[in-house]
Amino acid sequence: MDDILLTNACIMDVLAGSVSSEREVLIRDGRIAEIGEPGVGASSARRIDLRGRVLMPGLCDAHVHVIVPMNSFKLLTTWSPFYTAIRALPILQGMLMRGFTTVRDGGGAEFGLARAVEEDLIPSPRILYSGKALSQSGGHGDMRGAGENVYDDHYAVPGLGRICNGVAEVRAAARDEIRRGASQVKIMAGGGIASYTDPIDSDQFSEEEIRAAVEEAAMANRYVMAHTYTARQIARAVRYGVRSVEHCNFLDDEAASLIAERDAFMVPTLVAYETMWREGLEIGMPPELHAKIKTVLDVGSRSLEIAAKHKLNMAYGTDLIGPLHRHQTLEFKIRAEVLPVIEVIRSATVYAAELFRMVGEIGVVAVGARADLIAVDGNPLDDLDLLVGQGERLDLIMKDGRIYKDTLS
Repeated sequence: MDDILLTNACIMDVLAGSVSSEREVLIRDGRIAEIGEPGVGASSARRIDLRGRVLMPGLCDAHVHVIVPMNSFKLLTTWSPFYTAIRALPILQGMLMRGFTTVRDGGGAEFGLARAVEEDLIPSPRILYSGKALSQSGGHGDMRGAGENVYDDHYAVPGLGRICNGVAEVRAAARDEIRRGASQVKIMAGGGIASYTDPIDSDQFSEEEIRAAVEEAAMANRYVMAHTYTARQIARAVRYGVRSVEHCNFLDDEAASLIAERDAFMVPTLVAYETMWREGLEIGMPPELHAKIKTVLDVGSRSLEIAAKHKLNMAYGTDLIGPLHRHQTLEFKIRAEVLPVIEVIRSATVYAAELFRMVGEIGVVAVGARADLIAVDGNPLDDLDLLVGQGERLDLIMKDGRIYKDTLS
């Protein structure tokens, strides 16, 4: 890989919340080798003049479902895994072109897809995959209707989750996902919108089952992320050792205090509800599932206010499926209605890196970090809309030192 020298770059320091005057950045072997005044780089390097654009870390999305190109997890279980993988390709490329260089998949993606990305066979963000989410019978990962009895547990069947009941089955499922290379174990700790038989306010998995998943993850130096909506679901999960609680629309002060006490992370996904409520029926969402959305939609902003009051660790997440993936960057605007712009940007960079246990690797523009970088035509600290859309204001997108978009050369 040739050295690359980025010149006339105004570097965003996401920790300080500031942008530097023009600097040069030398990239070597996929990492940032030097940052300095003009003249820092080797003369033999390929030069890209950023012309004063803001250079910032590649973005992170901590809750995606990259293998779902339609609005139905249930339909997914009838597809070929080959067809599913091919349908995932434009989803992944779209995320990369919006500036997302690392994504954490919350159920469905697996080692084959992640390996193809790692080998640079397809343009895509880096995928931190969970494999299949662990679900109890009748839980959020069980897509059967009330009158359906048959469940195909063959691993090659595409899908959001896998069913396991009791401590022994939970341990076996967690170990299996870890064996397959999962970056984290995902559990369904409460009811959801996309499943048919579980009310949103239902608790799922016993204390012993949750602790078993947490223990198995910890022994493998992994952690557990949990689907949760209500304060009780959140509190149960965090109390039993879960590190990352997702959605959290009904967060209250007591649950927030527990998250803070345990130094856990919260990953709101407000854009999913806003866009599903507006467009879900048009793109084929069953009316009985669409009706569930209103319950969680109206309380989302309040959860951000509570989280901010308790100074919780928050990472950027979207949880979009089907045609709604195009709204991935709208979460920036939704959060900025409640939170300071720099906090929203940190949630998609340095805070996400901490959640992913990749501090110093991603989320910053710093010597030694991976060269996951985007160059923005303007300063997002002054105008967050520059990051919204399909990457129209991004002139350079780089992951591990490989260039995927360059309008400046």
